[in-house]
Parts: sequence; structure tokens; C-alpha cells
Amino acid sequence: MKGTKSVISDENKKLCAWLKQQRQLKKHTMRSLSELLGTPHSFIGKVENQERRLDVVEFVRYCQALEVDPAEGLRQVTSN
Repeated sequence: MKGTKSVISDENKKLCAWLKQQRQLKKHTMRSLSELLGTPHSFIGKVENQERRLDVVEFVRYCQALEVDPAEGLRQVTSN
């Protein structure tokens, strides 16, 4: 629709792309990561497809499960 704004921000796109990239680099499937997090595998798909946003606690847990530094993800969001 003309004049409406997307609920998906450029920053969220960057973060989701980074999380997906990290998952793939760590050789996790959506299912294996969801098992580590104790969530349905659809949760991972929704995050990566930007259908669901992570709150800060979920983001930290997601990063811990992937064994990556959450600060690096935040740098991705704040970089140009």
C-alpha cells in the first residue's frame, strides 16, 4: 500500500542475515539449533524470515547457542 511503512527495518534484516549466516557457519540446521534453544524449529524459520523479532534475552540466548558474541551481532546492526 502506498504510504505505509514496513514493520521490517533494515537493521532487523541485517541482524537476521547475520544470525542465519552464523547458524550455517556453525553447521546447524534450523532443527538442531531449535533443539539447543528448546524451541520449535519453526521459531528459527520465523526469526530468519523476519516474521518474528527477538527480544534482547532471546537474542543473547540465540547467540549463546551458536557460540557467537552478541556484541558482534549488534555491530552488524549499527554498521553502515
